[in-house]
Amino acid sequence: MAELNSRKDVPNDIEGNYADSKEQVYLEETFYILSKKNAVFRVRLTSKGLSLSKETDGNSKEQTILLRDIIGSKCMRSKRRRPGAGSCVCSSLVSHQLKVVDENSGDLDENDVSAYLYVYAYILKQNRRASKRERTTITLRFRSFDKYEDNNKEAQKWRTTIKCLIAGQSVSHMPPVAEKKLLILLNPKSGPGKARELFQTKVAPILQEAEVPYDLHVTKYANYAREFVRTRNVYAWRGIVAVGGDGVLFEVINGMFERLDWQQALAEVPLAALPCGSGNGLARSICHLYNEPYIPQNLTGMSMALARGKAAAMDVVRIETKSNIMFSFLSVGWGLLSDIDIESERLRAIGGQRFTVWAIARLLSLRKYKGVVSYCKIKDISNIPKPKQPLLLSHSVSHDGALDSPDAEAFIDCDENTDVFTTVNGKRHQRVDSWYSVNSRRSAFFSTRGSEYHSVTSSTSEMRSPTHACMHGPAPRLPALVSQLPSHWVHLEGEFVMVHIAYQSFIGEDFLFAPRAQLSDGIIWMLIIKAGISRSQLFSFLLSITSGGHADIETEYIKMVPVSAFRIVPEGTSGTLTVDGEQVEYGPIQGEIFPDIVNLLVPDIQ
Repeated sequence: MAELNSRKDVPNDIEGNYADSKEQVYLEETFYILSKKNAVFRVRLTSKGLSLSKETDGNSKEQTILLRDIIGSKCMRSKRRRPGAGSCVCSSLVSHQLKVVDENSGDLDENDVSAYLYVYAYILKQNRRASKRERTTITLRFRSFDKYEDNNKEAQKWRTTIKCLIAGQSVSHMPPVAEKKLLILLNPKSGPGKARELFQTKVAPILQEAEVPYDLHVTKYANYAREFVRTRNVYAWRGIVAVGGDGVLFEVINGMFERLDWQQALAEVPLAALPCGSGNGLARSICHLYNEPYIPQNLTGMSMALARGKAAAMDVVRIETKSNIMFSFLSVGWGLLSDIDIESERLRAIGGQRFTVWAIARLLSLRKYKGVVSYCKIKDISNIPKPKQPLLLSHSVSHDGALDSPDAEAFIDCDENTDVFTTVNGKRHQRVDSWYSVNSRRSAFFSTRGSEYHSVTSSTSEMRSPTHACMHGPAPRLPALVSQLPSHWVHLEGEFVMVHIAYQSFIGEDFLFAPRAQLSDGIIWMLIIKAGISRSQLFSFLLSITSGGHADIETEYIKMVPVSAFRIVPEGTSGTLTVDGEQVEYGPIQGEIFPDIVNLLVPDIQ
């Protein structure tokens, strides 16, 4: 029969319920363990996952590796042993020193006819304090037959079934058709500047195990990602991944809205964010909503979401200023929090701690801003009607017409030197372990078969961008920025410490701004803090925002309001306005929410 061996022993102290009658069993096999007498594993592959039942001397303990925790599998062969090594495979199995190589490797042990199936999983472990994902590799050794080809056929049957189940496709004898690549847009300067290293060490290995190919492009300048998605055939990719802070995704989203086919592109090509910046508000919100552990600089859960390919809808807010229109996915800020966000850029090297340091500085020298804050309040957030999306929409135009599309688009080259590094079928190959060389000025990335790395320097490219870009998207329902607002709107005039508006639960890794916010609920949460509040009150408020305790606080100075649209008209010319953490021109600004516009790759619900 076959033998089961795991790099990490399957826990002996975990008891579980055997697969219930509603589960569909696809494959079942018994694997013997030579290192323990009278011990066997009965392994079943079901619609729920990989069920492992360990039987030793009449005692039985069970565990199920859930399908949503399995990332991929691979068939391997044993590696040729060096002179002086153990004389039989059994000895290496007992000592956990089994060496395997790819099926096509030239360094095969022809004497071992076994086929090895490696199943890669990242199991969610929970304890009282926190939860995390733990990597586990289950190795199934098939050796029922005298020929490797027959054993490999059995192993491939399991591998194909696992691939079909992970992909959500009907189980067949043929593996799922190879999908398109992911497009990875990485900002190497996000946050403390560790995006390259984090991608190489945390993300690339998971994508390799999941056999998800990708094209990786490193951004060269501001709005590189925006130009890229605006001008390329985005349908060639299965999804677009922004690696860095929230600013990279802001570029991607607005680049998509600058396409004439924005509606189709956003419907067919999901987006994703891998948090390698300082804020990482959207990624933190996604993990919060999907019960996925969020550990700074640990991208396991979000990387699994890229491989699984499940998408959920997200609202966006159309923002209008005097001369620009943009689409926001996170927040709009005026006053204290925006000052902290922008002014702390000089401390970017210390990561997210820069916000805390600068918050103290701003509290000591508290500023006040005069202006008018207006909003359309949502009276009943429990049963909010979602606005209907028009089927045919023209591009958005600002009140002064400055954003009208040119009659003809002229094109210029904006990326003329691109070297492509590929792991297969390419003229220039990099060593498999070159992804460890993160300090290399021009290092390639370890990638899945068919994946490509486009370096910071370039030699060839198809990228061409229009000289003039115009913003498209859903047509506005609000009056023009200089026009009068409807009579039912609420207007507040005076001095403010800050006004911050968000549509996600978190606006930073440690800022639970709107605990009740969902990715798509049609609600904008507007926090208004008026001047006159004491520093001690403000300090207590900022402490409570880390846990969301501020959401139920309402005083004469603090108000949290659910709205569907807003307008801010500051007085003077000195101040800071931000959209998704990016500074925009200071002056009148307004926004309205459009539900279900963008699709995001999200984790499986736990």
